[in-house]
Amino acid sequence: MFTISRRQLLVSAAAPLAAHAGLVQAQGKDTTIIVGYPPGGSLDAMARVLAQRLGARRGQTVIVDNKPGFSGNIGAQYVAKAAPDGGTLLMTALTTYAINQKLMGASMGYDLLKDFQHVAIVGYLPNVLIVPASLPVNSVQEFVRAAKAKPGSLSIATTGNGSLEHIAGEMFKRATGTDLLAVPYKGSTPGVTDLIGGQIQAMFVNTTTAINNLKTKRIKALAIAGPNRVAALPGVPTLAEQGVKMSNDVVSIFGIAAPAGTPAAVVDKLNADLNAVLREPEVNARFSGLGVDVATESAAHARERIAREVAVWDKVIRETGISL
Repeated sequence: MFTISRRQLLVSAAAPLAAHAGLVQAQGKDTTIIVGYPPGGSLDAMARVLAQRLGARRGQTVIVDNKPGFSGNIGAQYVAKAAPDGGTLLMTALTTYAINQKLMGASMGYDLLKDFQHVAIVGYLPNVLIVPASLPVNSVQEFVRAAKAKPGSLSIATTGNGSLEHIAGEMFKRATGTDLLAVPYKGSTPGVTDLIGGQIQAMFVNTTTAINNLKTKRIKALAIAGPNRVAALPGVPTLAEQGVKMSNDVVSIFGIAAPAGTPAAVVDKLNADLNAVLREPEVNARFSGLGVDVATESAAHARERIAREVAVWDKVIRETGISL
């Protein structure tokens, strides 16, 4: 009896020690943050800031590895299949992935809710409605009047069928009763180039893109497509302030995710470290400069917010009738 009890006691004592050892091992090894898009974009910029500061905080090497392609899904697939030990993370473009989930279904190669342990929401990046500086309008109301005066004569750029920009444009058309010609591009850069040149009259772009191009004075920002004004664009009102109520705000949500099955202790520690990094004044300033509103919430909040995002865009896509 004594031998059995002693063995049971030793096993019981070893269990938490093993869990602790796993956490220590996860913290001690190098970490890779996968970005499913090319270098140079706002998602990549945020990932690199987080990698630098997270590595310093955890005393390890944290690198960013870009795996672009298939609307961000190649990188997401890679992380979904990685070892669930906290060593491989995904910098998530959650709004795009939520839209993909509805439009692509099983062809995405993973399930956004089932195949990841969502660690944290790190920021919100609203979209902005921009027009060429040469277009003689200075508000959404003036743009709508110009569009209604000559139905079908003004065009709006998208970054492909089913993209966030495409859906934003369709919601805008429905909310304002305008007939705009949607012109697809392979990315925001060629779309903005043609907008500056006057071939395109409007486009929804993320705040970072708007900020960078406003410096050239070749575009105008007419409205923020989110619930609030953006600190980096203080003079730009929201769509709602100008009387346009779309069926949903156009705000890109970014986060960090680990493969499903990653231990709760590893997820919680990552969440705490990420939130500590995001509270650093330098990091906060870097994100604000990109037009990103920083978020510091729990992993449980991240999972709930993402489930809500999937449901919201499911509804919007059904309403607009967009399909691939």
